[in-house]
Amino acid sequence: MRRLLDAALAVMREGGTASRARVADIVAAAGLSNEAFYRYFPSKDALVDALLEDGAARLRSYLAHQMDKERTPEAKVRRFVVGVLSQADDDIARTTLAVLYNASGGGAGQALGRHFASGPLATLLHDPFAALGAARPRLAASFAAHAVLGSLSDHLWQRTRPGRDEVDHLVACCLAVAQGTARARGPRPRRAAAAR
Repeated sequence: MRRLLDAALAVMREGGTASRARVADIVAAAGLSNEAFYRYFPSKDALVDALLEDGAARLRSYLAHQMDKERTPEAKVRRFVVGVLSQADDDIARTTLAVLYNASGGGAGQALGRHFASGPLATLLHDPFAALGAARPRLAASFAAHAVLGSLSDHLWQRTRPGRDEVDHLVACCLAVAQGTARARGPRPRRAAAAR
């Protein structure tokens, strides 16, 4: 499976956003057969999903390591934002774009639905947001992760990099979300009663 994932990543990186990888290209690069491919993945979309999950896990591990270097929740939030936006650097961005281009419907460069890494990455902000006094740290962390990943997506598709001012602004916004939810401790919305 690892050989197929590595081969797919290499083929997609080479094709960039100009051509989509074919299963035949991937198995040839891996030195495997179509039968081996379909033993692990029911379709190319399933392989792309696996690549996205693998990338999200690697990014999460990297961010956790960077955040662990800091003592204050504010510094941890800054490390999170800087780490996510560092994915807009040239080589990483090209690889990420190539994988996204090969995802179903992702070739047009438009954000479709939930970002593939938002859930796993948001969990990294739970503790810092709780330490900052957020009344609902999970909700605040989810909101902040979506904002930072949305900014990253914009930079990826526009092939730009965020400047220092944008990084500082996003950090300030994330901290304001955490601290704002601490001040806005109004009643939680009620869940609708189940239909009988």
